[in-house]
Amino acid sequence: MLEKIKLSCEKFPDRNAFFIGGVYYTYYQFAMHVSKIRYELENSCHGEKLIAIITNESPDIEPYASIYACWFAGCGFVPINPDDPINKNLAILEQTEIKTILSGTYDEKANKISTVSGARIITTHNLAETKINLDIHEINYEEIAYILYTSGSTGIPKGVPITWNNLVSFSEAFFNLGYNLDENDRFLQMFDLTFDFSVICYTIPLCLGACVYTIEPEGVKYANVYMALEGNEITFACMVPVILPYLRPYFEDIYLKKLKYSLFCGEILYADIAKEWNKCIPNGVIINAYGPTEATIFCLIYNCEDDKNSIKRYNGGVSIGKPMKDMNAIVVDEELKLVPKGTIGELCLSGKQVTNGYWKNPEKNKEAFFHYTISGVDKVFYRTGDLAFWDDDDFFMFAGRIDTQIKVQGYRIELGEIEHFTREFTNNTNVVAVSYKNRIGIVQIHLFVENYSGKTTDIEQYLKKRVPYYMIPSNITILSSFPLNANGKVDRKKLTEIAQLNKITD
Repeated sequence: MLEKIKLSCEKFPDRNAFFIGGVYYTYYQFAMHVSKIRYELENSCHGEKLIAIITNESPDIEPYASIYACWFAGCGFVPINPDDPINKNLAILEQTEIKTILSGTYDEKANKISTVSGARIITTHNLAETKINLDIHEINYEEIAYILYTSGSTGIPKGVPITWNNLVSFSEAFFNLGYNLDENDRFLQMFDLTFDFSVICYTIPLCLGACVYTIEPEGVKYANVYMALEGNEITFACMVPVILPYLRPYFEDIYLKKLKYSLFCGEILYADIAKEWNKCIPNGVIINAYGPTEATIFCLIYNCEDDKNSIKRYNGGVSIGKPMKDMNAIVVDEELKLVPKGTIGELCLSGKQVTNGYWKNPEKNKEAFFHYTISGVDKVFYRTGDLAFWDDDDFFMFAGRIDTQIKVQGYRIELGEIEHFTREFTNNTNVVAVSYKNRIGIVQIHLFVENYSGKTTDIEQYLKKRVPYYMIPSNITILSSFPLNANGKVDRKKLTEIAQLNKITD
């Protein structure tokens, strides 16, 4: 992968590599920024294999140049968002034993993290220019390219180390999909660098010699996404599905004739709104991708154009498709035994994109990984915690999370089914059902609907016609807008906290 990016810098020095904060950076300028940071790393960070990078949407090239400087210097990186709780960031630095933090410009929060942790901070913007050096070290493909941290159930963040083998395998699998892309394409980058979906947005374009367009950090994020799509004539856009409900009121006025590929990942993509969005991209194809951080960005893919007249779906959600190159997916029961087609179980993944295990967390690794033999070959599988099944055509369908599959009065319930019928009645994509225990320990269901002008009693009456009595929510709340987490996904944890506040009325 680094070979392709070096070639892009040599072949297209005057082409634009990034558009950030209204400023274009050519491949030559990008290479210069990478080289000056690399020079500093190689001369002052002897033996350090992991470097932290501050990621808070700096309106310049520095965070991206820092990532590639680490890679060309033979280091892995760990992204740190200074807006996250300081205890989380300190735990990350302690786990990884990081000694050096790269920050584009002076950042008060980043400097506080540096002071408390004892790690030194390098302000990359102030570094002197040096000659361009994109020479590539001999890469050990089992070494770490980056570590991303996800929330842990115990409150301690879980580190997911992605090796060069994982990352290069993703790159090869992506290009194996056969999409028509070259140096003339324009890629959207809307994510914080702590979110693994960002990685495709700043690696694949540079492998092609194409340009990366970031969104403005100020203002309404989803309005900025639309402005970037239209104003920059984006041809390849990676987005989270939650953006569509925010753009939906303007669909009649949205006409993105340059957008060739509209790829969604991270949450359920619903078929009804996908079909509406399809009219906004007359020359494009909608792609639904699936994959946890542990399997390097995404590893299952479904092209909606393959089935335009009848998009495969379950509970309204678009199929997550089939495994990409060098990946395997199976569905197992609670005893980790393969279940028949059409039967819901836990989705498990194996292949070159799957991490070798959580960072310094052997207990979690025992829970999350297991061995299974396929065609006489022993493979290590990762338990995603997602429910799924595969149909007679070998397409996989997402069916919710194991931790959202609950029991009420002894009945097993999929909260996604309640959400499905609520969306059907309200014509509203943003619907979330959560569970909690009331004051006496009985499991209750709380349903949230975003920006709905009707009556909650009408929703309740409709659900009574569609689901058994024990699936009727105890509470239905209308919110003007749903809380979102740093990755732009609906914050279910926050909604559950809101539900918990209703205990006193139960």
